[in-house]
Amino acid sequence: MSADEHLDPIPDSFILQPPVFHPVVPYVTTIFGGLYTGKMVMLQGVVPLRARRFQVDFQCGCCLHPRPDIAFHFSPRFYTVKPHVICNTLQGGLWQKEVRWPGVALQRGASFLILFLFENEEAKVSVNGQHFLHYRYRLPLSRVDTLGIFGDILVKAVGFLNTNPFVEGSREYPVGYPFLLSSSRLEVPCSRTLPRGLWPGQVIVVRGLVLQEPKDFTLSLRDGATHVPVTLRASFTDRTLAWVSSWGRKKLISAPFLFYPQRFFEVLLLCQEGGLKLALNGQGLGATSLDQKALEQLRELRISGSVHLYCVHY
Repeated sequence: MSADEHLDPIPDSFILQPPVFHPVVPYVTTIFGGLYTGKMVMLQGVVPLRARRFQVDFQCGCCLHPRPDIAFHFSPRFYTVKPHVICNTLQGGLWQKEVRWPGVALQRGASFLILFLFENEEAKVSVNGQHFLHYRYRLPLSRVDTLGIFGDILVKAVGFLNTNPFVEGSREYPVGYPFLLSSSRLEVPCSRTLPRGLWPGQVIVVRGLVLQEPKDFTLSLRDGATHVPVTLRASFTDRTLAWVSSWGRKKLISAPFLFYPQRFFEVLLLCQEGGLKLALNGQGLGATSLDQKALEQLRELRISGSVHLYCVHY
């Protein structure tokens, strides 16, 4: 793609903000596209041994004076006899009535993964895969466009994701698969063994960043006889995404082309009876057919192409 070539228009919901690794705290950043129902913010890090408190603020703007409104203030406190978490909202320079959650699902000196999930009327927070608290909105979610992190915290990664469309409407809490840090990215090509094949309900998660001058991207599933019954291929020459059968037949996927240079992406493949469902950046994009016997015989996941990989989970 030439430097003067324009990108195709893509809906905001299809665009994922790249993760940030090892930001210096205090850290303030714009949330691309703002917050909306179904968006998630994932925080990986460590609580220092002598930590007193830290806070994560979802702000309405980033100005210093006057201080911006804070729709959701999340602040673990470790210095008291009974550690706890404070949640609150700042509006017009005044704090509203705080909500105190006893206990802290975080420990000094320990690593953590915090997932903020934004729903219609409230935000939910999980810590290390366990639901911890919920906080009902007091300001419109649509006003939030800035993330602020302050205090005694060592941040390893900040990720901005969409919820898994395959569990929409269920009561299942989203799983926050951690990012591999930039210093320990997976090598490409990347191969992973599937010792038991695939079974209904299993989800393959692949997250990465397209290189500056991409040539190709391929995700393939191979069986024990090294046949390749399933291939997902992105073509950078004609900007198409397609399923490729074992005999080379292409089935184009009708969707905006997301694999542009320096763009972050997330591929989800859900195994179900009769085939695989595909989602890109949290948007469901249909399925490809494959019988259950063929799914069970799959033994290898292989990823190649012009990408950095930050997460491969299955």
